[in-house]
Order: sequence, then C-alpha cells, then structure tokens
Amino acid sequence: MPNWVYVLIFLVILYLLVSVLLYFLQDYLMFKPEKLPTDFQFYYENQVTEEYHVETRDGAIINGLRFKAKNPKGIVFYLKGNSKSIKGWGKFAVDFTRHGYDVLMVDYRGFGKSTGRRTQKAIKRDMQVIYNKIKEKVEERYIILYGRSLGSGFAAKLASMNNPRMLILDAPYYSLRHVAKKYIPFMPLSLLLKFPMPTYKWLKYVQCPIHIIHGTDDQLIPYKSSIKLSKINPERTTLYTVIGGGHKDLNSFESYHRMIYDIISKEPKKIETEPSGNKANQSTTRPYA
Repeated sequence: MPNWVYVLIFLVILYLLVSVLLYFLQDYLMFKPEKLPTDFQFYYENQVTEEYHVETRDGAIINGLRFKAKNPKGIVFYLKGNSKSIKGWGKFAVDFTRHGYDVLMVDYRGFGKSTGRRTQKAIKRDMQVIYNKIKEKVEERYIILYGRSLGSGFAAKLASMNNPRMLILDAPYYSLRHVAKKYIPFMPLSLLLKFPMPTYKWLKYVQCPIHIIHGTDDQLIPYKSSIKLSKINPERTTLYTVIGGGHKDLNSFESYHRMIYDIISKEPKKIETEPSGNKANQSTTRPYA
C-alpha cells in the first residue's frame, strides 16, 4: 500500500483513541471537586448557617448549607460553579444575606460531602429534589434561582420546570457543547459529551423574569454567549454587563454588587404574554461601568 494510506490509517486510529479517552476522562477534565470528610465543620464569620443532608432515590447524599438572614424576605437557591465545594463558595452568600435573603447552597455529587455517581440527569433530578424541599417551607414567589457558571444551566432547567420569583444567571454558557467546541473543534462532541447542558433550550420555557450577568473580559465563557441567551426569551430577559469583568472576579466589582441589589429589590412585574411591535425580538441591556 502507498505510504499515504498508512498515514491515513494511523490518523484514523489516533482520532478514535482520542475520542475514546475524551469520552471516559471528560468527568475529570470538566469537574474540579474538593471532597470534604463527613465530620468537617463549616464556619463562616458573621454568618448563621444550618447544614442539611438529603438522600436521593438512588441512595446518594446531597449536602447543603442554609445561610440565614434576620427576618428573611425570601430565599436564594444558589447553584455554584464546577470547582471546589461550598466550603469556599459559602463566602458569596453574604451578597444576598446582607439584603435580607436566606441562601441555600448545595454541593453536586462528588463535591464536598455529597456522594453519588455524577451524570447530567442525576444532578438535574437532585436539584429538583432540593427545590421541592424548599417549596415545602417557602412559597415559590419568594424563591430566587441563582446559577453561577456551571450552575447556570441547572438553574435554567429548574426555572423552566417551576415558577420561582426570578432566575439570575451569572456568566452562563449557551451550552457546554459550545464551550467545549471552542477548545476541541475537531471532535464529534454531539456524540461524546456527557454534559451537553443546552441552556438555550431550557430558557425558552422559563416564565419568570430572567436576569443575566456577564463580564466583557470573560475568557472562559465569552460575553457573546449571554448576548445570544438574552435573545431567546427577550420579553422576560435583562442583560447586565460588567465592563472589564472576567469569569472569576465579578464579585470584586462594585458594579456587580449594585446590580445584584437592583435585581433582587425589584418588585415582580407583569410580563406581557402577547408581545407587540419589535419588543418581542429585543431584550433589555444594562451596562455597568
């Protein structure tokens, strides 16, 4: 056989090998969990917390913390990003407790004290179980869903299946497939990716106000992904732009804290179900310097 045939066979075998490795190793490449011993004691200065353990129908344990505010106006169900555990993420609860909102954070399977095999379907089911637990104590009109990075997809899915007061997405992705394609454009991601997380599909069915926050200098999940997301359900969506904000530093911008206050202080408003004129194709955009 000609030499080019051997080269072609080698490249095909190499491509298949990389595809197999990507399929089986993607969980380790995508998630950066921090595991905690079961007897670990959470402590946050000037924060009152209560720890929860929820057992799922397949025997997994989902661990969470409730950060308590005095005379709470409602509760924020905070779905965090894909690294570390709520041990480190808990410091962000103050963004809401100082405004009078309780905050519930949970660790996904394999993070912190949470256990169980991690799949997209299992995590979606877990988050609905937790949401149902919240609904047992709090009316939905007092529940705010907040999704940060990885958590933005799960928050969007929850909002599409429930009726919270509002949905806040912080540095959301259009889909994880789109994010992965940026780094490995030559791979058949539609076949390989176990966590496609199509946020754009779920946003279509959200009936509550949607607030999207994104920094213009985000190098991991580009700002343009939020622009695209804001056009999916435009009559319900407001896009908040943090000028100069990256992926992990929005909390260091005073403008971010102003927009959080602006968002959660808004009184629920009636959404027009029959859009008129050009408004149906335009979301609201608010830049913050």
